[in-house]
Amino acid sequence: MSHSKVDMRSDTVTRPTPAMRQAMAEADVGDDVYGDDPSVNALQLRVAELLGFEDAMFVPTGTQSNLCAIMAHCERGDEYLVGQMQHTYRWEAGGAAVMGSVQPQPIAHQPNGTLALADIEAAIKPDDVHYARSRLLALENTLGGSVMPLDFLAQASALAQRHGLARHLDGARLFNAAVAQGEGGDWRSAARRITSHFDSVSVCFSKGLGAPVGSMLCGSQALIKRARRVRKMAGGGMRQAGVLAAAATHALDHHVDRLADDHRRAQRLAHAFAELPGLQVAPVHTNIVFVDITPHAKEKAVGLIDFLAARGVLANGLYRLRFVTHLDVDDAGVERAIEAMRERFSGN
Repeated sequence: MSHSKVDMRSDTVTRPTPAMRQAMAEADVGDDVYGDDPSVNALQLRVAELLGFEDAMFVPTGTQSNLCAIMAHCERGDEYLVGQMQHTYRWEAGGAAVMGSVQPQPIAHQPNGTLALADIEAAIKPDDVHYARSRLLALENTLGGSVMPLDFLAQASALAQRHGLARHLDGARLFNAAVAQGEGGDWRSAARRITSHFDSVSVCFSKGLGAPVGSMLCGSQALIKRARRVRKMAGGGMRQAGVLAAAATHALDHHVDRLADDHRRAQRLAHAFAELPGLQVAPVHTNIVFVDITPHAKEKAVGLIDFLAARGVLANGLYRLRFVTHLDVDDAGVERAIEAMRERFSGN
């Protein structure tokens, strides 16, 4: 793919910066399965302390991190409660059910992406031989770029605790949420406020933070010990993984504060798209812009992805039109996307 294209399909498409590549080249490494990789060990300790947990485990992907968490919390025949549009349920190939025999109980989302507390409570099964055992509530923040309100996280967490459920957060874009909610740029305190409501949290370095690979699962020492067995079973036990941990460490050092730039650019896209006839733009909290095409403009949706690509703009049209800003999208790239959409929808 030509680097002249503006790739807004996802924030997973970022390439390591030259400084990140240098950090990877200079990483101190060892065998992580033996616990001997100093770069991995330092990163695990740092992220656990940053987010307020006893322990952490470095894994290749967010999908594997979530899988390890669910299987560490649950046993065969258990179930986890999860939103219909959450990644752990809809976009991870049914891994918890296939590999862990853990049944998902999907719950419909409210318009803002939260789950109604009454719906969560109604989905918790009684202790009866006819039902799977409800063991875990899984939430996601951000969800499709939307930041989950702190009061919702607190109330849902308290409800889960009252019913004896563990609580897991898919925080693939946790740092986006923290930057959006951080007062005076204090994203660290904001991140801790979010994670304080959970027994385990998965965070990703290969989305907005720009690392090529890597996620972290945080939790208690006992939970991480169980999760390490699942990671090994799932093929996630890596050897000299310090080269990847170095990229994640560089990302934490240099790429979190700049997420605010991605959020600003997403707002620019949203405001410009909202002015075009035939487009409806969802509220934008962070770096993801969803666009729906109104019925009277449906003919312009035909071939739209190819139209944009021909003008050097890559967007995602899997189920809604989506534009994602990230480390490799600058202001000029944003304007290029706006001009392409104007050409299509304003007729100019």
